[in-house]
Amino acid sequence: MKRQSLFKIIAVVIPFLVLLVLEGVLRLSGYGYDLAVFTPDPGRKGYLVLNPHASKRYFANQKNATLGNVEPFPAKKTSGTFRIFVLGESTTIGYPYMNNGSFHRWLQYRLSQTHPERDFEVINLSLTAVNSYTVLDFGKAVLDYEPDAVLVYAGHNEYYGAMGVAATNGIRHNRALARMLMRLRGLRLTQLLAAATDKVAEVVSGEQVNLRENLMKRMAANRQVPYGSDGYHAGIDQFKANMNELAEAISRKGVPLLIGSLVSNEKDLKPFIGDAGGRGRSADSHYQSGTDLYGKADYRNAKNEFMLAKELDALRFRAPEAFNQIINEIARTHKGVTLVDVRGLFEAHSTGSILGRETLLEHVHPNLQGYALFSEAFYQSMRKTGLLPASPREMTLAALRAQMPVTIMDSLKGEYEIMILKEGWPFNVPMPAEEKREKTVEEQLAGALVVKQISWRDAMERLRRHYAAKRDTAGMLRVAEALALDDPLNPSRFEIAGKLAAALDLNDRAVHYLAKAFRMENSFERARMLFVMLLKMDKPAEALPYVTYAAANNASGFSLSELHGFVQQLVEAKKRFSADSGNVALSNELAKGYLKFANTTAAGRYIRKTLKADPRNAEALALLKQVRDIGK
Repeated sequence: MKRQSLFKIIAVVIPFLVLLVLEGVLRLSGYGYDLAVFTPDPGRKGYLVLNPHASKRYFANQKNATLGNVEPFPAKKTSGTFRIFVLGESTTIGYPYMNNGSFHRWLQYRLSQTHPERDFEVINLSLTAVNSYTVLDFGKAVLDYEPDAVLVYAGHNEYYGAMGVAATNGIRHNRALARMLMRLRGLRLTQLLAAATDKVAEVVSGEQVNLRENLMKRMAANRQVPYGSDGYHAGIDQFKANMNELAEAISRKGVPLLIGSLVSNEKDLKPFIGDAGGRGRSADSHYQSGTDLYGKADYRNAKNEFMLAKELDALRFRAPEAFNQIINEIARTHKGVTLVDVRGLFEAHSTGSILGRETLLEHVHPNLQGYALFSEAFYQSMRKTGLLPASPREMTLAALRAQMPVTIMDSLKGEYEIMILKEGWPFNVPMPAEEKREKTVEEQLAGALVVKQISWRDAMERLRRHYAAKRDTAGMLRVAEALALDDPLNPSRFEIAGKLAAALDLNDRAVHYLAKAFRMENSFERARMLFVMLLKMDKPAEALPYVTYAAANNASGFSLSELHGFVQQLVEAKKRFSADSGNVALSNELAKGYLKFANTTAAGRYIRKTLKADPRNAEALALLKQVRDIGK
């Protein structure tokens, strides 16, 4: 009996040992991919990036697996750095603009301008065509890397995204089976078998994945999810379970979690499948009723009709309203979780609070105005929860929209992407007739970007050269700021932006960029530019550290000791003047000090103060003549 039992055990164990050996052989031979969320940055020691293969864990067909941003960050967070991870789907990554059009870049720019003394890392781990399974796994992974906040916006891909309930009929909406399948995909043996199976299926069927078809069509394959069906409820259950697990894990670590409410087009998008043959009125009839009521300015009833049309749409590319209820409930029940009312802000910027083309491009993706509102909603929530202190350099939303370095090329690229998307299923909107005229440089570059003939950074460099040839310094600055925002680990990007800002007399912005470059990489030349500019701005206390550094690291042969002593005197004189601002002797002393180094801008400021108090002050009038003589 013992021998029989032993043989039975051996018979059971041997297959597993064979599989284990095969797995080891495949790993040692370098076959397949590590599907961990992060991987070392090949270009920077000690830095991590989003693993380009991480998405393969979720896609049944690996050819559909999507890529995310490459935003390196130190594996060990630098002291004083505020680190934010952003999780979500195509909207969260910034489709169709990508790069600086995404809401996290709007947020990153505003944070850097509002709190220039602090270092922020805003790391976007979003992917197109994924859903709450990916957000959950990525959210758990970031907890090992000292996040100060996690921002989430997700929900529209729960049915047709990778591991969506309409895309995984084989696992019968079973969450445990889904989790097991995702774990198995990390095995090299599973990857080998999947590759072989896909190849055999292609040969037998004679069909290949048509990568020219849009991803929406490939993922959804026209599968309908009628309102109230088992699949409909399975999507709600899946979203609720995954998002609650995410909130619990992040809350347990004491990390603030901010989750945005979902927005989608209500009035300017007809239902994709509006008459599914169900009981009662169809989605199409509710949509038509909403359109009629909107035309009569009956916005309350129109909104109700539009919402019913969206809920009854059997092609479920827009999340049902139950998802926003789940998000609200999660924010109420989990400690440290904040509801970000994205939807409320969008409604406030829409006629009758009905969402449409004012903020959205098609079904769920915002236009640039919409992405600015996204960033506003998350920024203000961070302020209200105390994550961000008040700042004397507070930037309004209007100022952000005016200053944000998104170029005409970026905007056009987004327009072209949407035209191509809408030409395909399920929109089927014909491409507009091409205008017969010579295209602008921005249009040419945007077109090349859309068809992937050029990288974004190469396109920006060509745009910079175009503006340089036109002597358009403002255009060059916008490009330089855009590149600095996209490449925040490169100090030369900030230096170039600082120099261009200085050329336009945008001194505060110039100091911001040059100081950032100096913090990242000290140099005599950067210190020199900074103290010259700060003294011109009458900020000797801020200039003094750079003068001190320059004096200690001066290889030019010219002594800076006199300047250093002078700046120290200026700091003391300004302190006395702030306590006695009517003292014309002090204002004249400050003016003379600045004139000693031909700083007519700062000198003129104090001469005017003296003459305002004493219009006939002989010393001030003589100093004013010196200023005018220097300017000749």
